[in-house]
Amino acid sequence: MVDVTPKDATHRRALARCKVFMKADTTAMIASNAVTKGDVLAAARIAGIQAAKRTAEMIPLCHPLLVGAVQINFNIGDDNVEVEAQVETVDRTGVEMEALHAATIAALTIYDMCKSSDRGMVIGDVALWEKTGGRSGQWRRPLPELDLDSLD
Repeated sequence: MVDVTPKDATHRRALARCKVFMKADTTAMIASNAVTKGDVLAAARIAGIQAAKRTAEMIPLCHPLLVGAVQINFNIGDDNVEVEAQVETVDRTGVEMEALHAATIAALTIYDMCKSSDRGMVIGDVALWEKTGGRSGQWRRPLPELDLDSLD
């Protein structure tokens, strides 16, 4: 385990995203709150928050942190639900793992609640999008370059 005791506690934030790809009928059921197991997004939000707070129990050698804030947001597309998790703390190490853990557990909860109507769902595009704080400062995932020639 990395020794973080000499580091100063600073404000740190991380943003992670992933997507649950599914049939269009399944996204419509989620959007209209028609899934028989209940409110999918409310359950996924709670699961994501819980996951952020318990990351060190699941990831070996991950430091337990005092998580100050967790926000879980969703964007329902035609054939997917994008999950966005933002985690903040004032501590000696970053919250990237907490944000990634929160996003993926929220996605797994969506899968669990919808699997009876769509077993072909796929969880993908899991990535850290942004982090701030600490020695390395701010980092943002670069957006993919747009190939203007392919638009013709």
